[in-house]
Amino acid sequence: MHQLSRTDARRIAVRAQMLDTPRPTDLLDVVRRLTLLDIEPTAAVAPSADLVLWSRLGGAYEPEELQVLLENRVLLELNGVIRPSEDIALYRAKMDESQRGDTLTGWRKSRNEWVLANKVCHRDILRRLAADGPTATRDLPDTCAVPWKSTGWTNNRNVSQMLELMVARGEVAVAGRRGGERLWDLAGRVYPDDPLVPADEARRRRNELRLQSLGIARARATQTGIEPPDVGEAGEPAVIEGVKGEWRIDPAYLGQPFSGRTALLSPIDRLVYDRKRMAELFEFDYQLEMYKPVAKRRWGYYALPILHGDRLIGKLDATADRKAGVFRINAVHQDAPFTKAVKAAVDQEIADLAHWLHLDLELAG
Repeated sequence: MHQLSRTDARRIAVRAQMLDTPRPTDLLDVVRRLTLLDIEPTAAVAPSADLVLWSRLGGAYEPEELQVLLENRVLLELNGVIRPSEDIALYRAKMDESQRGDTLTGWRKSRNEWVLANKVCHRDILRRLAADGPTATRDLPDTCAVPWKSTGWTNNRNVSQMLELMVARGEVAVAGRRGGERLWDLAGRVYPDDPLVPADEARRRRNELRLQSLGIARARATQTGIEPPDVGEAGEPAVIEGVKGEWRIDPAYLGQPFSGRTALLSPIDRLVYDRKRMAELFEFDYQLEMYKPVAKRRWGYYALPILHGDRLIGKLDATADRKAGVFRINAVHQDAPFTKAVKAAVDQEIADLAHWLHLDLELAG
């Protein structure tokens, strides 16, 4: 059982996320280490996937590089995230299970039953994709006999929901995008023809990759979103001074010297995405406030967490106004007053971000 201080745990987390020094230099290596890039279209500053890569690679990163890897299917989109194509094999057993349906329970079983109730629509989509290749959602026929019922925005969105469930079944896949709109094709034409990995082995390997990416994580936690926050039995057990519960640690990060730097992070960067873990390790108070009324926002519409060394020290409220050609700094919220050296480092990072965005820096007010 490894005994860690919070400082130890934070440094492992920062190092695992490639936010220490020196910076990485290879885009594909970064995505493989992170295991995924969230696709979040909000571009108040820049799309999240681009911000995540800029935070690691710096000004050398060009978004066109990411698009080339996607077009060449070195990277693939699955369930709203970008993953290395070789990792898709780790999800195929789960897809086969969803397609068979014999072991499904609860909401998964009811969704499978909805697909079966709409077998004509299901068949029509497969036939259309087989004939036409990559096709947008709006160009696929809605022949559902039983409409999709929901109290949210997906109500009666039959084709889009059918496609999402067909992704879970391993039948269709995102083949690319056109102007931000997803294009669908048969999964066999998109995914690599790698051998299927048995379910238990795939789960173990996914946990190992996730722990390598996070450095330190809970052994068990309540699942939220697409990517689980826990890692099962991967790595080795650890306890953190002042933090309850058992953690798992990738021992490869132990005993390494730490050299931190300053970084501006996407609000859904993996270092801060798990807000509970963020609060426990970094003692950092943060929420994405874009869905809050203006009067209730503390830090701004799309505030970027500020990392300095092994601490999260504040939030940057800024907007990329591309029409005006400026990167507008509304406020730099300091959790504690910055020293002169810290302020200089943060200011330099802000200037570097403006330069990367090809916008002039503007201080509001």
